[in-house]
Amino acid sequence: MTPAHLPHMSVNQYASPSRRIGAHALWELKLLLRNGEQLLLMFIVPVGLLLALGFTNLSTKSIDSAVPTVFAVSIIATCFTSLAIGTGFERRSGALRYLGTTPLTRFDLLVGKIIATAVLTLMSITTITIAGLFLDWSPAPSGVAQALVVAILAIAAWTSWAMVIAGLFRAEAVLAIANGLFLVFIMFGGVIVASSQMPNAVGRIVDLLPSAALANGLRFALEQGSFPAMSIIVLAIWAAVGMFVAQRTFKWEP
Repeated sequence: MTPAHLPHMSVNQYASPSRRIGAHALWELKLLLRNGEQLLLMFIVPVGLLLALGFTNLSTKSIDSAVPTVFAVSIIATCFTSLAIGTGFERRSGALRYLGTTPLTRFDLLVGKIIATAVLTLMSITTITIAGLFLDWSPAPSGVAQALVVAILAIAAWTSWAMVIAGLFRAEAVLAIANGLFLVFIMFGGVIVASSQMPNAVGRIVDLLPSAALANGLRFALEQGSFPAMSIIVLAIWAAVGMFVAQRTFKWEP
């Protein structure tokens, strides 16, 4: 997408940082909602996956386990894979160079993208929740607020590292890296196969990955109603380090 095809965004030179970030987040959200592939990835595919799992085995235990897993897959796909690839190609097309001529700072850009992606992700989670309730999903009431904390930290962690990858590599490399890491995290990072089902030594290492922290945190909170302290700590560290690295490595253009 070239700058000529971008929706108009007006950012006042003298606007406060919060107003600049808010304007950019709204602009990014409108851009994402116009992307049919993005909507397919965020809404249709996760709901389809949940329905497939639900109708394959209609037991309550299966649904209670499937919903947190689909939540995790959706968050990683949206906040990491899709964001990294989209931003990488924005850099290549010159769209971010156009934004660099506005009063937006690099921090404004990063936070605006994170907020827009977070809003869209929460919309996706809401859709999955409705589908889960339709399939008689019954989350632990005491764990809902804790699961929301896990989701917010996970969104911050995955979006920040998506920006790191998008800012360090060319678009074609970002495409390969983001898709490759997505498959690795989903298959071997504690999402599809829980780290508790792995050999002890391997499981302890996998627990330190953001994918396992996200999946385990959602499972502990929504299935057991337990406080996922370890998952929250791991995700907070990944988020803090990711934001630090992204601010210092992200470039407006290749």
